[in-house]
This record gives sequence, structure tokens and C-alpha cells, in this order.
Amino acid sequence: MKLLIAVLIVLLVGLQYKLWFGDGSLSEVVQLSNELERQKEKLRTLEDRNKILEAQVLDLQNGLDAIEEKARNDLGMIKPGETFIQLIPKQDSSTGDLLRE
Repeated sequence: MKLLIAVLIVLLVGLQYKLWFGDGSLSEVVQLSNELERQKEKLRTLEDRNKILEAQVLDLQNGLDAIEEKARNDLGMIKPGETFIQLIPKQDSSTGDLLRE
């Protein structure tokens, strides 16, 4: 009887060890769950970015307004007859810092 109890205790300890420290342990499950949540958040961010990029592509394919806006913003282009005005902030001559008005 004592031998049976000893064997059962050894089995219990062995199973508890696997539960807490072995492959598929509780700490590993928690760690993998946290990693899964991080990956899901990253996926949502990338899906939102893809939707924005897809909308930009469709806009560029279908409309000239988007092309004009892109040319104005990114390339600094202007239409014929328009006057380009660039405002340069004043700088403090002693420090070279920009002054606020």
C-alpha cells in the first residue's frame, strides 16, 4: 500500500511539474496569449493602413483631383497663372532660433 501511495505521489509531482514548467505550461499559454493579442493589434493597424492606401490608389486611378493634389503637395507644382508665395519665418540673429509672432 505504501508503495502504491509513493508511486501516485511521484506521478502527481511529475504531472504538476509538466503543468507548471513543461511544454504547454500555464506560463507558456499566458505568454502566447499575450503575443497573440500583440499580433492581432499589429494586424488591425496594418489593415487600416492598407485601406487608406487602397483608397489613395483608387483615387489616383479615377480622378485628376487627387493627382493634382499629390503634385502640389509632394512636388510643389503650381498651375499656370498662379503665383507661388513662400513665407519664411523670422530668425533671431543672435541664436538663429525662429521667432514666433
